Amino acid sequence: MGKKKNYPFSGHQKDFNLSLNEPFDSFFIMKRISSQNENFHSVSPFLVQKGINSSIGDVKSIRKLRSGDLLIEVSSRKQAQQIVKLNALSTLSVTVSAHSTLNSSKGVVTCGELFHTPTEEIAEDLKCQGVIHVRHIKIRREGKLLDTKHLVLTFHSPKLPQSIKAGYMNLAVKPYIPNPLRCFKCQRFGHSKLACRGTLACARCGEKNHDSLQCTAQEKCANCKGNHTSYSRSCPSWQFEKEVISVKIKQQISYPEARKIVKSQTPTDGTSYSAAIKQSVLAKVRQINPTGTMNDSTTSEETLKPPKDMHLVFDIPSSSTIPTEQPESNTTPDLNSDSQDASDFKTVTKKKRSKNHLKLQLETKGN
Repeated sequence: MGKKKNYPFSGHQKDFNLSLNEPFDSFFIMKRISSQNENFHSVSPFLVQKGINSSIGDVKSIRKLRSGDLLIEVSSRKQAQQIVKLNALSTLSVTVSAHSTLNSSKGVVTCGELFHTPTEEIAEDLKCQGVIHVRHIKIRREGKLLDTKHLVLTFHSPKLPQSIKAGYMNLAVKPYIPNPLRCFKCQRFGHSKLACRGTLACARCGEKNHDSLQCTAQEKCANCKGNHTSYSRSCPSWQFEKEVISVKIKQQISYPEARKIVKSQTPTDGTSYSAAIKQSVLAKVRQINPTGTMNDSTTSEETLKPPKDMHLVFDIPSSSTIPTEQPESNTTPDLNSDSQDASDFKTVTKKKRSKNHLKLQLETKGN
């Protein structure tokens, strides 16, 4: 009798490989169960670490959220299966659930051949590649919403694939950057009308306590106070929020981190990007070459003058004339110019020695 084969058997190999390739949740939220609404703010971090390690092993990361709940990132499928079964952490009663957004990502593909294919059929055919939802990007024309050839794919993975296979076609996947979330009540960004605690504001004029349906006042943004509506995409506040979302998704960081990066790259009021860059370049040039000859009347009122004790040594061709001394000028000398102001500089000429002089030197050495 031969040796018993280990699982999987040959007939189950394909199904076993498919189960290993299926995506799994990596981020989980752990909450305390307490009659007094207690959270992890008052729990020792040593107790939390030891409790998780003894239950499912060493995890990838543990973070305490502002709400007092724990955000836990597991490192394997086995840990993902174990953590959802936890109902106690040491002596604390807890509940664990998968995070609602961190376990998925959205990408955009463009394919005209899929325009007439139902999205349910597309999602079913792409299920083996981690796609869990498909929808068309829509545009509004003449008051109607129309489908486009661009598809938004939701993947059961926090990391987007570079491409997917749609039948015989290889489609590139680009990150989906949604528009900023604007409250229809207070017109501020970052929350919806249902979660708003602010005061009703007009989307047209920005004033309080009335909506924009019957408003005929002059346009004024409730966010940046500019001469446009609060929903205008030319609004600097809207563009700032859009860039924050883009940085967050592309760099896979949190909103506060993305906001900090974008804010550090945003020029101060009254200073354009080009002016800020120009000032930075000039500062570096002055630091590297403090006695340089760069003359930029548009960026500096004072020109850079070399010190008076500096001597320039350069060769002057025999056909050139030595410039005469001129009164001291306030302009910066340009060393690359043919007609330069040579005040405060000493010119040294090198005379070519004659052949007779060289011959006389050789004879003197020989004697």
